[in-house]
Amino acid sequence: MDISRKEQRILHRLAQGGRIAVERDERRKIAKTLLLTRDGWLAPGLDLETFRKLKRLRAIASKSGEPYRITERGLELVRAEQDNR
Repeated sequence: MDISRKEQRILHRLAQGGRIAVERDERRKIAKTLLLTRDGWLAPGLDLETFRKLKRLRAIASKSGEPYRITERGLELVRAEQDNR
């Protein structure tokens, strides 16, 4: 399955140790997503629609209320890049 270039960039950051933090509204629904690099920097490019698509593809998951991380399925979807560590 092909995924967009934007989704590839996000998965690469997650594969390198990044995480996705979510902010919830008063009804406990996800209102805002923040893509954080492994160094703790805020990375651009993640909107709510992309987050939901990655979650629907089971490329990301959260366990026990922790930030979202890449899954085994996400690692299968991501293609190798020159600067990937």
